Amino acid sequence: MSRRMLLALLVVLAAAAAGREVLGGNTDGGGSSAGAGRGHDNGRVVKVVDGDTIHVLVADRREKVRYIGVDTPETKHPAKGQQCYGPAASAFNERLVGGQRVRLEHDVEERDRYGRLLAYIYRERDGLFVNAELARLGYAQPLTIAPDVRHAERFVALARSARRAGRGLWGAC
Repeated sequence: MSRRMLLALLVVLAAAAAGREVLGGNTDGGGSSAGAGRGHDNGRVVKVVDGDTIHVLVADRREKVRYIGVDTPETKHPAKGQQCYGPAASAFNERLVGGQRVRLEHDVEERDRYGRLLAYIYRERDGLFVNAELARLGYAQPLTIAPDVRHAERFVALARSARRAGRGLWGAC
């Protein structure tokens, strides 16, 4: 890459980062940022929908939250129906976060096209990175949707390892 192209790329990236901060990016690292597209929220899981979707009570409002970067087999999809290992992934997610306090970390996009809050999920009590745990144990495969790619390489590596070992859905389906 030429020096001129590299410089242009750096300018574009700096402008994009500055634009996010000007548009309301939460740079203090704490508090609520559900409207910011960056930062985090804390709340309690009040319902586990399936392996990669939960409802969380955040600041007295119930939010439907879709995990970023991973996709578990369906359990109730109108077209796909129940897929192999879907009930197992859903039950495992329930054991991981059901009724638990969690931290929701946001990436670039706040919500998906269905209005769900997008987040990386961490259990408050021990810091367990739930999205990564689902991939590591074979309950989920990576699902990378730009621009939310902060942990994409990690999820791919974890799923690849689970697949090689035949863990979870990789051994059952």
